[in-house]
Amino acid sequence: MRYVSFEAEGRASYGIGTDRGIFDLGARIGSVIPDLKSYLKASELGLVPSAQANLSADYAVGDIAYLPPITEPGKVICVGLNYEGHRLETGRPKQTYPTLFARFADTLIGHGVAIRRPPVSSDLDYEGELAVVIGRSGFRIPKSEAASYVAGYSCFNDASLRDFQVHTHQFMPGKNFPATGAFGPDMVTPDEVGELDNLKIETRLNGVVVQQAKLEELLFSVEDLIAYISIFTPLSPGDVLITGTPGGVGFKRTPPLFMKPGDVVEVEIDKVGHLRNEIAEELPRG
Repeated sequence: MRYVSFEAEGRASYGIGTDRGIFDLGARIGSVIPDLKSYLKASELGLVPSAQANLSADYAVGDIAYLPPITEPGKVICVGLNYEGHRLETGRPKQTYPTLFARFADTLIGHGVAIRRPPVSSDLDYEGELAVVIGRSGFRIPKSEAASYVAGYSCFNDASLRDFQVHTHQFMPGKNFPATGAFGPDMVTPDEVGELDNLKIETRLNGVVVQQAKLEELLFSVEDLIAYISIFTPLSPGDVLITGTPGGVGFKRTPPLFMKPGDVVEVEIDKVGHLRNEIAEELPRG
């Protein structure tokens, strides 16, 4: 199943993507279950009936504007240095535990929405990543049970302002500019994705491949991450884990390769999706 959050006819909604178009769940149950995060919470409690196989299409894909699949996640936890190629290109030592940092929910944008380069920096870099959406509440989850806490997967571009990222020992400043966390197009359930290991993740800038790896190359697997993160914080339906980027990032190239207005960046993961965003200047604040 593919779940999507979107805007259409002047309202925000969510639904199920099918070969025929978008089945609008929000139009049917939005008064009591207003968004996909609420839907996941209700599903955990057994309050949502199983979706039928033959769903009608309320909208063609071309008639909607994509929102991030989870529009207001309670937590967005990102993982750094989680592919060996990226660790080596940064010169960082091997890690015993995952390198973690937080991204703010209000930095997220959907598929087809512009990633915004701020006027205070031109060091805007790409980071194609697998996003994991949590579907069940859990605390101190055993690794052996972690897979059952996954509601679905999506593509993510953790676009980073590299100069701000290195202003401090923490990554947070460079990772939280407005409209830099591209997320989508949809959330795909694990039964549709299947085993992750052999799936390819690829980032393209203006049609040129700049990152490519297999998900089996993750140094800390999805199960590792859920088990470790849930040691110190409870996980809830709609929380999002961003699992790390492969080698090939722009700031470690010679010369550096940064994104600029007019560029197009894509993140594609086998069986998960194809996220596409243009680059534009940051909009002025009113």
